[in-house]
Amino acid sequence: MVLKTFGWSFAITALGLVAAVFYGGWQAFGIVAILSVLEISLSFDNAVVNAGILKKMNAFWQKIFLTIGVLIAVFGMRLVFPVVIVAISAKIGPIEAVELAINDKEMYEQLVTDAHPSIAAFGGMFLLMIFLDFIFEDRDIKWLAWLERPLAKLGKVDMLSACIALIVLVITSMTFAANAHQHGGVHVDKAQTVLISGVLGLITYMVVGGLSGYFENKLEEEEEAEHEAEEEAKRTGKPVSAVAMAGKAAFFMFLYLEVLDASFSFDGVIGAFAITNDIVLMALGLGIGAMYVRSLTVYLVRQGTLDDYVYLEHGAHYAIGALAVILLVTIQYEINEIITGLVGVLLIGWSFWSSVRRNKRLELEGSTAEA
Repeated sequence: MVLKTFGWSFAITALGLVAAVFYGGWQAFGIVAILSVLEISLSFDNAVVNAGILKKMNAFWQKIFLTIGVLIAVFGMRLVFPVVIVAISAKIGPIEAVELAINDKEMYEQLVTDAHPSIAAFGGMFLLMIFLDFIFEDRDIKWLAWLERPLAKLGKVDMLSACIALIVLVITSMTFAANAHQHGGVHVDKAQTVLISGVLGLITYMVVGGLSGYFENKLEEEEEAEHEAEEEAKRTGKPVSAVAMAGKAAFFMFLYLEVLDASFSFDGVIGAFAITNDIVLMALGLGIGAMYVRSLTVYLVRQGTLDDYVYLEHGAHYAIGALAVILLVTIQYEINEIITGLVGVLLIGWSFWSSVRRNKRLELEGSTAEA
């Protein structure tokens, strides 16, 4: 089971590390290995949240997520995305941006760093909306009940998540502008950039999340209709017609997963510059890490881990909330990637431990009731 799920990850790791040695020797090998570990540690919460969505898809779409999805994640976000950032921020063509990334790595790194406020605002708002929508929803299973019960009651107010997110964005952009002015920088326009990027992140969440939610509901309706049709077919002996909506619903859920992965990868891509400014080594290291995150997602789905450890999804969403805040804070202040990774790991570890304790308590109650 492990080899079947992680086989491609192991193969990509071997190929990536060998390629690193041929490209830059053993030093490059070490950098790629470090980047891989960094990406996995920063994205473990991503895998847990992805699993919650992926378990609703059939085997075909899970395979698409592991193949086409990986190409988008590795080449799109880890290789093309940094080049696109440079092209937009420096107002140069994509070919020039690639040449800059290869020939003038220090300037390339500086341009990506300059674009960080807009990246952090976009990704921070997208992730913040995921977190807010989660904690404001009334759920049967509650992890931190003392906090989640009152928040679920507040969540009955329409559009509360969007209102809070916009308030956070306005405060963030105003604080950033004030600090820029205070330090004597001519960066007042950066506040506008942060505001626009944050609003775009919010719009992206609403559009993609709304479409995936709509088609998910349609999928559930179609599955019910299919079940009724199957029951009818058993009685009458007529063939069952195929359900077309399932493919469309799965497609939009897949699209939502890709945007979600993109938002999670922002911190990994930016954090990678603390280790190297070589775009080839970044693509290799982060690509290997992205592959493991995807394999881990599928593993969690097939093992039914989220069903067995019911608080894991809660812990992952709290980690998302923490990451959203960290991204917004990094607009003005530098935060070490180790701290970012540890926050997510600790929250998920805590939720896992809470799940284990809950399972033991339920077993004990069950055995007591039988006795």
